[in-house]
Amino acid sequence: MTDSTMTTRQKVEASMRRRRAAETRFRLYGMASVLFGLLCLVVLFGDIFSKGTSAFSQTVLTTTIEIDGDYLDITPDSSESDIMSANYDGLIKRHFKNDIQPKGRSEARSLFSLISSGAGWQIQSEVLEDPSIIGKTVTVDLLVDDDLDQWFKHEYGNDSGSVRLSEKQLEWINGWIESDALKTQFNTTFFVNGDSREPELAGIRGAITGTLLTLLVTFLLSFPIGVAAAIYLEEFAPKNRLTEIVEININNLAAVPSITFGLLGLAIFINIFGVSRSTPLVGGLVLTLMTLPTIIISGRAAIKAVPPSIREAALGLGASKMQTVFHHVLPLAMPGMLTGTIIGMAQALGETAPLLMIGMIAFVVDVPGFINDPSTVLPVQIFLWSDSPERAFTERTSGAIMVLLGFLIIMNTAAVMLRRRLERRW
Repeated sequence: MTDSTMTTRQKVEASMRRRRAAETRFRLYGMASVLFGLLCLVVLFGDIFSKGTSAFSQTVLTTTIEIDGDYLDITPDSSESDIMSANYDGLIKRHFKNDIQPKGRSEARSLFSLISSGAGWQIQSEVLEDPSIIGKTVTVDLLVDDDLDQWFKHEYGNDSGSVRLSEKQLEWINGWIESDALKTQFNTTFFVNGDSREPELAGIRGAITGTLLTLLVTFLLSFPIGVAAAIYLEEFAPKNRLTEIVEININNLAAVPSITFGLLGLAIFINIFGVSRSTPLVGGLVLTLMTLPTIIISGRAAIKAVPPSIREAALGLGASKMQTVFHHVLPLAMPGMLTGTIIGMAQALGETAPLLMIGMIAFVVDVPGFINDPSTVLPVQIFLWSDSPERAFTERTSGAIMVLLGFLIIMNTAAVMLRRRLERRW
């Protein structure tokens, strides 16, 4: 009897040991999965930040240049149109030609190629801001070409030379470095300029403005429509086969690939209604279709979370069905609806595929001023830059991704804080 009991106990203990070992292995597998996921995120973000940090600095050449009114054929009293049409590029070339005195046209072209094609625009802006500098010698920080910018930020100090810069160019550059004329500063151009074919002049202001206008259209359309649909389906719609079909289709639309909504927008808004391509208006309409299922589903969940006692108390005090919903249920469900809307907007912020189908891949230099102006959005701008062969666009691509991640983090943080601050627990 004792031997039989001990044998059974040993079997139970052995079984328990196997169960504990299996549970321990399962926990270790889970921890390993989490750590692997975190490692992948660290590698991904580390690569993006290592490449994109340099996008926020720009190499400039500090030089003193005479704003020769006779050469430019302008005076401090000249009109704005005359000042804008002056030959500032020629003034800059003449300045460096007299300062360095290159030998022959080939050396002159090599010298001028080190200065950005936007340097003349910089001088023009200085003169427009203060016409009194005409005829005076001023100190300016001229943008340099992207090849020089990349060399100074990434290759300066290496003895391997440069693939893109010649020996003569490196000689001039080293002279500027020795005289402390070449330096890096915060890249304001990246935030105040629109897109450009020249990397040192390219910025994200146009893309950010287009993104904000597109999200504004999306919010103004999707939020009221989504909230109204959620209220109707949850509070007023009869429970029959038709409403079941509608609910099933809403849930299915939330899982439809986003490019499908782009095709739908192309077929309906552009081909049928004739809305202009590559505008925040058509982009907002397409993203509205994409975010509506998310907002409706989250809105219905927020309405369901309101206790039935709230409705019963309101109806017991003589409130109508409409008064009960809009005076009692909706205010209590609004925090959850707003949270779902912010999450849907954050999803729309990162979408590229549907916008490519409606022409927002166009090269747009000007900053849009209204919802019907040609524009692009930040994810599409990242897509365009990633396909550019210039090395300087690689760091600008990563820099734009960092800005986009910043917007996404802000929006998701706002959603969490809004829910914690306004949500009521029953």
